[in-house]
Amino acid sequence: MTTTNISIRLDENLRAEATQILADYGLSPTQAIKLFFNQIVSTRKVPLSFDYQATEKKPTAKLLNAIAELENGETTTYESIDDFVKAFK
Repeated sequence: MTTTNISIRLDENLRAEATQILADYGLSPTQAIKLFFNQIVSTRKVPLSFDYQATEKKPTAKLLNAIAELENGETTTYESIDDFVKAFK
């Protein structure tokens, strides 16, 4: 079997993070790319899901509580930013 080389450019952080994750699986980047290509040839499909499902963001309990406090008039006002900062020290 004749082999060939592929050269790609990646963001340095992407490469470093992916390499670490692959190492956790006991794989080198070269092994992972070979697996990826073999899977494409075996299935005649790209082994990734490109389905996008928009998800509705739900407010956290903390945010809902803050909204309820505001609606109930449970607020504190400050005369200046300095007063505000002092209240939290």
